[in-house]
Amino acid sequence: MTAAATKNRPRVVDEEEEDLTDAVESRHASTSESERAARILAACERKDIDELRDMAIAPGGFLSDTLRSRAWPILLGFDAGDGSTNSTGTSSTSWRRLPPHRDEEQVKLDVDRSFVYYPNDNSQTQLQEKKSELSDLITQVLREQPYLCYFQGYHDICQVLLLVLPAPLRALAVARLSVLRIRDFMLPTLAPAVSQLRLIPDILSAADPALCAHLSRNEPYFALADTLTMFAHNVRRYGDIARLFDALLAREQVLGVYVFARIVVRRRDELLAHDEPDMLHFALSKLPADLDLDAVVSEAARLLETHPPESLRSWRRISAASALKTTRDARALARQSLRDGRVLFDRQVAEMRRAERSQKVMQAAWANRTLLFTILIGVSAIYLRRTTTWTSLAAWVAGFARLGWD
Repeated sequence: MTAAATKNRPRVVDEEEEDLTDAVESRHASTSESERAARILAACERKDIDELRDMAIAPGGFLSDTLRSRAWPILLGFDAGDGSTNSTGTSSTSWRRLPPHRDEEQVKLDVDRSFVYYPNDNSQTQLQEKKSELSDLITQVLREQPYLCYFQGYHDICQVLLLVLPAPLRALAVARLSVLRIRDFMLPTLAPAVSQLRLIPDILSAADPALCAHLSRNEPYFALADTLTMFAHNVRRYGDIARLFDALLAREQVLGVYVFARIVVRRRDELLAHDEPDMLHFALSKLPADLDLDAVVSEAARLLETHPPESLRSWRRISAASALKTTRDARALARQSLRDGRVLFDRQVAEMRRAERSQKVMQAAWANRTLLFTILIGVSAIYLRRTTTWTSLAAWVAGFARLGWD
């Protein structure tokens, strides 16, 4: 054997050992993934929501769209075996005869801009077919639940469910998601959605006070696009958004706010390097492309346990009818019906209208504060003149005046 051959031999042996190690690790990972898939499937068979909640947080979430198609309906509170009918229990095409929803024109505009990042292996013809399916899906749900108000970004959420779920399950899944989980975003105004954003500074204050202080000059509006669309607007890889939806659908609706807060904390060094509020807002409104979503989800779940929403100052300002509060109990959520969601929707609308009326009264009072103050002084003078206090005060002033003249 030559010296050169002898010199190269250890390298060959090392490469063989590395290949063997990789093969063993790959086999182990495959076995582990198979075991996890079996656990997820078994939990679906048992409709074990607690087990599914845990598996959704574990690395990889539900692993595949096949398993998601089994798990997501259970988490949204319906049996996949009942998917042959749409969200109102009528035939799958009768929705076309329902009156048009007021927002259908906006739906068409948004659907034309859908499927930008994924799927990226479809032809233009296939993408057009998917856009047509997406338009029908959204229109069906809105016509069957005409009280819901469409918002821009809703199509981003719906396209994820369309890609994951088989056609018979989509309408009921989207309807239950809309009415029971993202109801706050489908009210006549986005005021409740903005109220949710107020929780983010509270979470940051608990998790990282120094970072929270650094960001305090910025209103949390930078989080609106991500919280409003369940991150579907900004996450560009299909596998990432499907995995993130596993966690968001398995846990209470408020988890999305904690996910955003956790992403902010993970970007601590980057954000502390910016001092200008405009630059901070711009940075915060964009998600990093290299997010480790498994880590983010796990950390957000721990953050939720460590600092539950009930411990946050702004939580008391969230309506009791808000989806943030009515989804805290996963089992109770699974039992809620679309009718229950409508009752909660109406309650929120009534609260909003009362708040708007109160605000208008306060604004009118402030605008006319000088006149109101003058009237108040006049009324007070009339009242005091009729009381013994006013009589005694007037007598004292008169007596004091006489002493002064004397």
